[in-house]
Amino acid sequence: MVSSANNLSQRATDALALEHFPATYALARSLQRSIHFKIGPTNSGKTYDALMALQQADSGIYLAPLRLLAMEIRDRLMETGVPCNLVTGEERVMVAGARHTASTVEMMNPHQEVEVAVIDEIQMLQDEHRGHAWTAAIVGAPAREVYLCGSHAVMDACTRLLDALQEPYDISHLERKTPLVLEELALCGDRYNRWRLKGKLQKGDAVIAFTRKDVLTLAARIRQWGFGVATIYGALLPEVRRTEARRFNSGEADILVATDAIGMGLNLPIRRVIFSTGEKFDGVANRRLNPTEARQIAGRAGRFGLYPTGFVSAFEQDELLHLEHALYASDISDLQRLPISPFFGHVEVLSGMLHTNKLGELLSFFAERVRLFQTADMSAHIQLGLWIDQIAPDLSLREKFILSCAPVSLEKPHESDYFLACVQSVCSGKARSLPPELDWLRSSSPKHLEEAEALSQDISLYAWLAGKFPHVFHEADIVPAFRSQVSRYIERALLTQAGYGSISKELLYQY
Repeated sequence: MVSSANNLSQRATDALALEHFPATYALARSLQRSIHFKIGPTNSGKTYDALMALQQADSGIYLAPLRLLAMEIRDRLMETGVPCNLVTGEERVMVAGARHTASTVEMMNPHQEVEVAVIDEIQMLQDEHRGHAWTAAIVGAPAREVYLCGSHAVMDACTRLLDALQEPYDISHLERKTPLVLEELALCGDRYNRWRLKGKLQKGDAVIAFTRKDVLTLAARIRQWGFGVATIYGALLPEVRRTEARRFNSGEADILVATDAIGMGLNLPIRRVIFSTGEKFDGVANRRLNPTEARQIAGRAGRFGLYPTGFVSAFEQDELLHLEHALYASDISDLQRLPISPFFGHVEVLSGMLHTNKLGELLSFFAERVRLFQTADMSAHIQLGLWIDQIAPDLSLREKFILSCAPVSLEKPHESDYFLACVQSVCSGKARSLPPELDWLRSSSPKHLEEAEALSQDISLYAWLAGKFPHVFHEADIVPAFRSQVSRYIERALLTQAGYGSISKELLYQY
């Protein structure tokens, strides 16, 4: 009897994934969609072709991996005379009469039909935390013409899904427009030395590091060597990253120091990409860059129309050898089933089936049982659900689910603490104000840079929650001004911060 019940539960859960998931997007299923793959490396014009179709359409959506990229495409459309909205988790900038929208991929509206949809950077399907959003976009984009742009890494997995949905598609393979040359000699030879590096840097270089401390330390050091430096890393507000990108684009900054965030389609005038290391921390341990990551970053060198050739280098010779292997090895993904994450409809059905209102249990059940698609990494989602069950057990299942989708980094205690305080506000129904303005925001001292980054995350979470619970998070109207004030402080701090003395590579060599 127990085995029979388990089989029933498994069949019900599989049905949620296989049948209910595509059916959740009723509008997309009702349209006779045509899918157009634009597949190629960076600087191949794949997104350009799709954007031309979007620009000429009567209506459309552009789905970006980053808020900054959504802002860039929105500005580009506006400059060509096409009114375009901007929709992200934190903001809605609506333009009167606009029939086009640029948004982050998670914010796709599956209920508003458009003529053209562009889904960018589809290789992000491989991302264990966000890949489910690309699955949802591919299955649910409510457009008769859908353009999928990216590398060929996940094309096989995509075409299997489209075959199952019985939707027609065509594939255009594009070649890179400028050659990409891997330099023969690393900047520092066999072993890194900061003084060897000093004389090898040139205007138009982008130095890539994979930790905030290394980015800030290298940026401060290169600035002390007499270069103008722009700085881009993940903890910065998109407005700050945009300002730094503008400084590099305009020539105000000679050299860019950045994390792999620049691999996400940002248009920057980079002549040469220089890897400070061939490894990155993936949340568990340091590992070598895989071919897809190496190609996405390296491919930003040699912007078409600005440089005839792009160059790639590294600090050390063994890192250059690894890059050579990564750039020429196959990056075809072994992804067999596209990742999905539950919608509230899934959770609601499971709640009735399992007779529980505990969100953590329902999310865990979904993650463990679905087989016909592949569940995304739901560990953070489940942990938030368990916390919400504990501190706000009387909230409705829908309210719990909304809160569990909040953009919170569990590895950052400050973010987790602020999130839990916000949950308590929702539970009590009491209005919550924005964090207080601090005196140092008006200063130019860089010593509060990390505090400002934490404050910016609080503001972003507040803005996201204000869109869901406006009666509790009631100061959404003053978020833009407060965010701007924090952004200006961070921009000033980046120009004077002194880094951390040594980068990770130098500390390692001391032992």
